[in-house]
Amino acid sequence: MAHCTSKKRLFQDLGEIAAGAYGIDAAAAVEALLERENLGPTGVGHGVALPHARITGLEGVTGVFLRLEKPLDFDAVDRQPVDLVFALFAPKDSGVEHLKALALVSRTLRDPGICAKLRANSEAKTLYAVLTEAQGTQAA
Repeated sequence: MAHCTSKKRLFQDLGEIAAGAYGIDAAAAVEALLERENLGPTGVGHGVALPHARITGLEGVTGVFLRLEKPLDFDAVDRQPVDLVFALFAPKDSGVEHLKALALVSRTLRDPGICAKLRANSEAKTLYAVLTEAQGTQAA
């Protein structure tokens, strides 16, 4: 569970986590997320944000999930603050692969039951299980 006070701080946290987990350059990740966000907010409603960015040198699409301790104003489409954030990082030239991953995450986090489970748990293993279990049922 993360405590962020601004979108920029959130993106910095996401960049640091991506760097630690996947070896992505943290500064490049933050810059790419901010660049994408400038095109239009990635808050999709119901407390969910799906920031995403394409980064040179990545092998495949990767993701970072955060549940925020305190909901953050994200300029979401429904003007609701965000507390569930799933960031996707994709290779610069990943056309359809990036879009498929984004669609899958979007479908998963549109499910109120899944979001309720994510909000009710704070243990990383449980959050991972909820997200991967959902992915299995959404893929069909």
